[in-house]
Amino acid sequence: MTLAEVPTRIVYSRPEVLDKRVTHYCPGCTHGVAHRLVAEVLEEMGEVENAIGVASVGCSVFIYNYFNIDFVEAAHGRAPAMATGIKRLLPDRTVFTYQGDGDLASIGMGEIVGAASRGEKITVIFLNNANYGMTGGQMAPTTLPGQKTTSSPYGKDAARFGKPFRIEDAYSGFDMGYLARGALVGAANINRAKKMIRKAFEKHMDNQGLCYVELLSPCPTNWNLAPLKAKDFLLEEMTKHFPLGEFKGGDAK
Repeated sequence: MTLAEVPTRIVYSRPEVLDKRVTHYCPGCTHGVAHRLVAEVLEEMGEVENAIGVASVGCSVFIYNYFNIDFVEAAHGRAPAMATGIKRLLPDRTVFTYQGDGDLASIGMGEIVGAASRGEKITVIFLNNANYGMTGGQMAPTTLPGQKTTSSPYGKDAARFGKPFRIEDAYSGFDMGYLARGALVGAANINRAKKMIRKAFEKHMDNQGLCYVELLSPCPTNWNLAPLKAKDFLLEEMTKHFPLGEFKGGDAK
């Protein structure tokens, strides 16, 4: 038997909901990984035609360039508010936001707190890379103590600027359907992150309240690290302050 005669079986293919263009993200960035996970979950659940995404301001805003579903762009920090309006108007649709540190944890803090406290029936996908990626790598509420950024060149002073913001500390008492944190580095972590995203959408469709998945993501360019070193930094340092796991609503082992 020649090589050409060996039977082939496709075990991994591009989700049809993703556009075929190449993403523009920096080397080592995992926005593209997050896009794929969301796309796979929507396709596997049969929710592609029913989904509406809300893009935030920041690197996350480019998600609508790569998805063939309905998307709208919100003003900076207002994605949860826009998603709330869409979901209330179209309660049968699967409505989700896709946000970064500056959009959700800084300028949009009031919006996500309000949506969570009201138990709005939306899903929030939050990529945490511990800095403001699009605008040059400035310090964010999620920046680690001692971490150097363009606005904290000597390292973040936690006594002055506060400890890294952790969603589970602030919102665990709210009426949330799901609350979890995963990481987008390493096959096992990525597989678990996908299960978290699916669990969030399942509880979303069951109208169990706001469903939230935080995904730790490396930012090699603004961390001034090679991609593999950025991966190590995420697993060895970020997870000390942002523990991985499910905090409310499921068991996505």
